Amino acid sequence: MPNLETKVPNGRWLHIIPATIIVYIVAFLDRANISFAIAGGMSKELGMAASVSGLAAGIFFVGYLCLQIPGGHAAEKGNAKKFIAFTIIFWGVAATLTGFVHSTGQLLGIRFLLGVAEGGVYPAILTIISHWFPEKERARANAAFAMNVAIANIINGPVSGLIIQNMGWRQLFIIEGIISIALLAVWLPLISNRPREAKWITKEELDYIETNLAEEQAAVKSLGEVKKASMKEVFASVNVWKLVAIYFMMQVGFYGFSLWLPTLLKNLNTGGGMGMIGFLSIAPYIMCIIGQFIFATLCDKTGNRRLFTSLPILGLAVFLSLAILTRSNVWVSYAMMVLVGTFLQAPTGPFWTLAPSLLPAEVAGTGRGLINAIGNLGGFVGPYMVGWLVQYVNQDAGSWSLVLFSVAGALMVFTIPASVNGAHAQKKTA
Repeated sequence: MPNLETKVPNGRWLHIIPATIIVYIVAFLDRANISFAIAGGMSKELGMAASVSGLAAGIFFVGYLCLQIPGGHAAEKGNAKKFIAFTIIFWGVAATLTGFVHSTGQLLGIRFLLGVAEGGVYPAILTIISHWFPEKERARANAAFAMNVAIANIINGPVSGLIIQNMGWRQLFIIEGIISIALLAVWLPLISNRPREAKWITKEELDYIETNLAEEQAAVKSLGEVKKASMKEVFASVNVWKLVAIYFMMQVGFYGFSLWLPTLLKNLNTGGGMGMIGFLSIAPYIMCIIGQFIFATLCDKTGNRRLFTSLPILGLAVFLSLAILTRSNVWVSYAMMVLVGTFLQAPTGPFWTLAPSLLPAEVAGTGRGLINAIGNLGGFVGPYMVGWLVQYVNQDAGSWSLVLFSVAGALMVFTIPASVNGAHAQKKTA
């Protein structure tokens, strides 16, 4: 990963980012593989209608609420490494048990527990990243970590498709659940909560990180919106709730599209089985990786965090609209879905630079937890809304609902104060 300060050692890019990516790839596989199970026979075997399938995919995010704020708080207090280690065991067991369900009720219960288990991981990892990467690098660091989603989906498509095709949907959950528990062998030896705890870090890199973070926090406390480092101030912040709403709309678009992508591809009548659908699902996520780095790099280079959060959300809406309008031409519509992938996760890196610019470090973990907790309810609303509209209206109605949420999210970004932009962007504006 390129560094803005070429003379500063890059150990943080080589140790912290790979470990967080690996852990979250497996976490994401365990939540997203249900999309292929639904298209590959689970709905039929358990007797689930489209709306119930959407509920089964989305109820994960209701459970996901439970540990968001505790996870962010634990990370800010320096216990993220142990916290995530315990949750890895919890979610691995829940993921494995999904392969043994025999009713819709059992499936909903296990999916809820899986959400609880994974809930604190994301804000805890974001807090670790904020401890290791100064403001001038943070959009790229966040985007590098968020790349796990695209990689997971690239893996999820062909692997899930082939496992289901050759072994069945139950074996999919059992195999990937066992792999989750094995993650402890990666997480425990590689991660350190803060730079001073790492044995491998050089004095030059440690000084660079700590000096930049100290300057950043001094600026936040003098100019930031939240003046007192208390949870009460976080919950009372209007702009924090705006971030919650924006993230909610981002997640509606992302999960609404991602969790129904195998079904959308199946309905395009491309002429292949689940294995073919799995391989067709790769291309959007290859574009997803490209989009993440393009928008994160532009964000860090220009400092214009609002613009490069908003543009990719709007891009998703534009190309999803084109995919709907060209549905009569199978391969043109598929090409538009591939281009949707460019924007699926592209707002994530720039978006997660906004909260640290509004919150002091003492409560930033809590703020991230709040934003991720409530915002991720979009991951429940998106799949369920699409499933309900597909069942009671038509497939296009489900897709158009994602377009409307994305447009609203893109516009709301500009209600956030321009002070969240980096210092170089603010100088240009002045």
